[in-house]
Amino acid sequence: MTRNIIQFTKMHGIGNDFVVINSLNQTIDMKKLSIPRLANRHVGIGFDQLLLIERSHHSADFFCRIYNSDGSEAEQCGNGLRCVARYIHEEGIHANKLFSIETKAGIFPLEIHDYDRIRVSMGAPEIINNLVELTLPDQPSILPMSILSIGNPHAITKVESLEATPVNILAPKISMHSLFPNGVNIGFMQIINQNHIRLRTFERGAGETFACGSNACAAAVAGITNGWLNEHVKVDFVYGSLEILWEGKDKPIHMTGPASKVYSGKFEVI
Repeated sequence: MTRNIIQFTKMHGIGNDFVVINSLNQTIDMKKLSIPRLANRHVGIGFDQLLLIERSHHSADFFCRIYNSDGSEAEQCGNGLRCVARYIHEEGIHANKLFSIETKAGIFPLEIHDYDRIRVSMGAPEIINNLVELTLPDQPSILPMSILSIGNPHAITKVESLEATPVNILAPKISMHSLFPNGVNIGFMQIINQNHIRLRTFERGAGETFACGSNACAAAVAGITNGWLNEHVKVDFVYGSLEILWEGKDKPIHMTGPASKVYSGKFEVI
């Protein structure tokens, strides 16, 4: 019997962790790959998302297919794009520090200053509903939420303190709200000053993660739209920070941050 051995690299963007697989030089049969088992941190490798590097059939240099830890497919992933960019450059697949990666949400230009500063142009956001009042089961208070798309859906709410906010209780209830039939990435934003916020993120298909690049972009856009933040925003997560620049309506969001390599390995698909 032929053994199907897959080479992978474990990476993370400020704690948001990934398994990156180069499918340009190896064949991946997704029907045989149990993503939830592979993502399990006790019996598998453990990750928030699985990232497959493929050839782009359009004008981008590469295509990235994104799977959440529950096996569902995502449109895009800001932290993941930076990690894929580092992998592509570091492995010599593309020598230029300027290139583009396509996802299901579109084509994203990237620029590698160094591996601690990779800039991704995330496209122009779509503000769907600003400060809609959300009522939740068994919750007395109303949550004002900004609902927007950064190629994938986000709901952002401003809180006084991340520590005092019961994210583990509120986030699952928000994710199951009738406003979000296809799920949503939820951000709980604490404003430090007009150029600095802290953020906790609950991602659809993955649960609470240590960081989310597109959610950081969504939080910055929500804050700027409501006059709480300036166009340059530092977004703090548990294991690091992102820099977000958004100059206003119809302008693209620029996200800059690190991409870290943890280790490389192999696993067998049975």
